Amino acid sequence: METLASTKEAPTNSTAQSVSGSVAVLEALLAEKVDTIFGYPGGAIMPIYDALYDYNEKLRHILVRHEQGAIHAAQGYARASGDVGVVFATSGPGATNLVTGLADAQIDSTPLVCITGQVFAHLLGTDAFQETDVINITTPVTKWNYQVTDATEIPSVLAKAFYIARSGRPGPVLIDITKNAQMQLFDYTGYTPCNHIRSYRPKPIVRKEYIEEAAKLINAAERPFVVFGQGVILGKAEKEFRQFIEKAGIPSAWTIMGMSAIPTDHPLGVGMLGMHGNYGPNLLTNECDVLIAIGMRFDDRVTGRLDKYAKQAKVIHLDIDPAEIDKNVKATVPVWGDCKETLPALTELIEQKVYPQWLQRFRDCREKEEEKVIREELNPSGDVLTMGEVIRVLNELTGGDAIIVTDVGQHQMVACRYAQYNKSKSNITSGGLGTMGYALPAAIGAAYGDPSRTTVAIIGDGGFQMTLQELGTIMQFKPHVKILILNNSFLGMVRQWQQLFHENRYSFVNITSPDFVQVAKGFGISGKSISKREEVRTALKEMLDHPGSFLLEVMTGKENNVFPMVPQGRGVAEIVLTREEV
Repeated sequence: METLASTKEAPTNSTAQSVSGSVAVLEALLAEKVDTIFGYPGGAIMPIYDALYDYNEKLRHILVRHEQGAIHAAQGYARASGDVGVVFATSGPGATNLVTGLADAQIDSTPLVCITGQVFAHLLGTDAFQETDVINITTPVTKWNYQVTDATEIPSVLAKAFYIARSGRPGPVLIDITKNAQMQLFDYTGYTPCNHIRSYRPKPIVRKEYIEEAAKLINAAERPFVVFGQGVILGKAEKEFRQFIEKAGIPSAWTIMGMSAIPTDHPLGVGMLGMHGNYGPNLLTNECDVLIAIGMRFDDRVTGRLDKYAKQAKVIHLDIDPAEIDKNVKATVPVWGDCKETLPALTELIEQKVYPQWLQRFRDCREKEEEKVIREELNPSGDVLTMGEVIRVLNELTGGDAIIVTDVGQHQMVACRYAQYNKSKSNITSGGLGTMGYALPAAIGAAYGDPSRTTVAIIGDGGFQMTLQELGTIMQFKPHVKILILNNSFLGMVRQWQQLFHENRYSFVNITSPDFVQVAKGFGISGKSISKREEVRTALKEMLDHPGSFLLEVMTGKENNVFPMVPQGRGVAEIVLTREEV
């Protein structure tokens, strides 16, 4: 067996030196300016962890309590920082525990590099202890994956991994490294970052003629409407996007992933699209004459029934991923390319305009939604606490400057409907996959991704119990995470559907929870639980002002529903505002 060489230092010049594959991994991370790793050690990745012992002043490693926690934390880090998140896990169950997070990152375009250990190369295919075929398991849920069996490949493979993860439409990459490759000594001459791979074109060539066609449609439009997604944030094109909509004067609505690309109080921002989005953006999608989609993929939760979606409109679709063009909605004009490049080119050709009557239609819809839904949600007349009023007070106390990380369910929809944001990269949630248990570890990662801001994790009582073991990570490493549990003693979104569409047959949605405050106390985290309206402001302020992490449980109405709603199987214009309309 080859000897471990983790204590050898990597060379600082082009002179070849003999180092282990494990050292080459860590040198690659340093070269890529990685500062934080989320991981969990095990037998097959032990050589890398042994090498990490000598790098503890250069690379911060956060020991999570479950590999799913590691990858969700890396997602939160990537989404808050705009950098690539990095994960370590061992083989077998360690690697398979990453799969949910990989699927989540793939569908939400989150850049990750996951490094997994693997059994010795000569044992591959023998059903060795903790061996799984991680490459075939993760192929459908990664942008790229690769198995390294020879240490000499490590520098170039990791360079490609980081390039692929962050370029074009970002996504997760997994590199599986056999134990012999981690231990193998080889002549290392340094690390060369990758900026080109033959046959891989992360940014399509921008077609000038399509920009010109799009500009003509926009200039001739009477009721144009912009719908935008996370592509604006991933492309770091917030400034270019604002310049575009402000010159064009076009009302603009965001997807759940595009939220915070512009401040929520921007005068041209008309709210959120989707199944539980705002009334106006959904309804008026079917009244606009030109629909301009930017960095969004026409997800089914945004479109409802495709045969009833914006059939009257000419569609301009700007996207960096050509596969998204015409996938769900046929584009009149496809604009391939990075929106940081395509938006300025389009802005240059469009006319300065305003659409007062068209914008008034959105305001009228907003007033109707205020009357039937929003006022009662944010300032309820009854005794029962609503999730919306908790979010309203949180907005008042944070001023819209916090990073809000949400889990999945009713609390997620309420938070995304009512949270206020002043800065980009402020809304972190599991969008496409809808992963319960996402918020707590993702909030830990977000706290490391941007420690200058307050991170608030808003979680339901169901989702919190899926990953509450990560309280141990908070206990040990002390990131500042404010945990706000909105507890309605139900799996609330499933219950809402059972109430509305399954004749109140509440099948296994009643969920019993432990004393969350005592659980947090066991992990050395302060907390409290409240159930009265008069306690909300004081308790939220205590949570935000507390020096360190804090858990606040708020008991909310058990059978409150989230409206508006586009019922499944209906078009966006069939959005309903009350239970009676379902």
